[in-house]
Amino acid sequence: MSEAILGITGAKITINGKLTYSDISGTKAKNHGLLMNARFVQGIFDDKADVSRFSRFGISWDPDENTARLIKALPEWKKYGLLAFTVGLQGGMPVLTIPNSTIDNNPYSEDGTRINPSHLKRLDTLITSADELGMVVIVSLLYQGQSTRMKDGRCIRNAVKSACNFLRDNAYKNVLIEVANEHDVGQFKNHPLVFYPDGIASLINLAKKESGGMLVGASSGGIRFYREVCEASDIILVHGNAGTEQSYYNMIRDVKALSLNKPIVCNEDSPRFTQLKVAYQTGTSWGYYNTHTKQEPPADWSITEGEDYFFAWRMADGLGIKVPEISFEAQFYLQGFEENYTYENKRWIRLASLYPEKIDCVEFYRNGEFFDIAYEEPYYVNHKETWIQEGVEMTNIEKWRAVIHLHSGEVLERENN
Repeated sequence: MSEAILGITGAKITINGKLTYSDISGTKAKNHGLLMNARFVQGIFDDKADVSRFSRFGISWDPDENTARLIKALPEWKKYGLLAFTVGLQGGMPVLTIPNSTIDNNPYSEDGTRINPSHLKRLDTLITSADELGMVVIVSLLYQGQSTRMKDGRCIRNAVKSACNFLRDNAYKNVLIEVANEHDVGQFKNHPLVFYPDGIASLINLAKKESGGMLVGASSGGIRFYREVCEASDIILVHGNAGTEQSYYNMIRDVKALSLNKPIVCNEDSPRFTQLKVAYQTGTSWGYYNTHTKQEPPADWSITEGEDYFFAWRMADGLGIKVPEISFEAQFYLQGFEENYTYENKRWIRLASLYPEKIDCVEFYRNGEFFDIAYEEPYYVNHKETWIQEGVEMTNIEKWRAVIHLHSGEVLERENN
């Protein structure tokens, strides 16, 4: 018997017939019915091209162990209010290191009618374990980075059918289907059936039928949505990548203006967790996406020190879940110097903060010399996008200092050990 039966009532989400979070004492009634989530898309990842390169960060690669580590981490995440996470049958892009074009994480057969049993076994273990915890799994079927391995539209339709039939036959009740992750980006342009709104809407309808009536949606690229996709979806999935609080709010406002009375769930943004403010104020759900710790296999699925913990704390605090106080001094963390977290002798250095909105800018100094400045959250060295930064090649002697300028006029410093 399922422990977590996902449902909807109007624009609210339910588990076992009750609004989410309503069973947790002290939570704010206005946030009941939300589905706070994270992008753990590599939870069943494997690579048929060259798996040896994923033995890194001090971990020997094993796909089953990767899934097991995620399952082990879930109870801690739930304690802070995380109720759902996205996992992809075709994974996601490790944008900081290995080119996605060289990775073969496509579990579908050439014609899409069969799915790699090892992927399905890991997916079953993950969904079942999440169900026991009362958590929801957002199962993403198609990813643009693997779409070049899909021969044509027939293959794609067969893949959607095969995946949805598997989910139906196993009678999962805690699953939300995301037919495609960002259907209108990248290599999906070679598959009109996925890329264009009418096409993905037809695949959403196919998924509803083939899954036996599970809840279904599909996401577009960051800060975009299409009426056709929203109308076809049971739950409207949006992404916030590269958005500011204002542009993200504008998107939510405009989706609500469609007057569809459906839940709006962001299931991918970035480590820019001040977007939680917009989510709580608009009564919509938000999804944390940390490229660094959660999308570079082998991922560290735990609530790591710095940005992961600060997000978890802010999520819980916003929901009304009691969390321990964090001293002012502990609210700033110079990140990227964790043991073993290097690739090709590079590190990804950034300043994490519990309240990034209090920061005016962060100056970074390397061995006493000015190196870079970050004006916007996330406060990255070599900032490119809200979820992407360039790594810095290390030398034998590296002394880094972050000079943090607060809007209050106060100046703080943090150094690597």
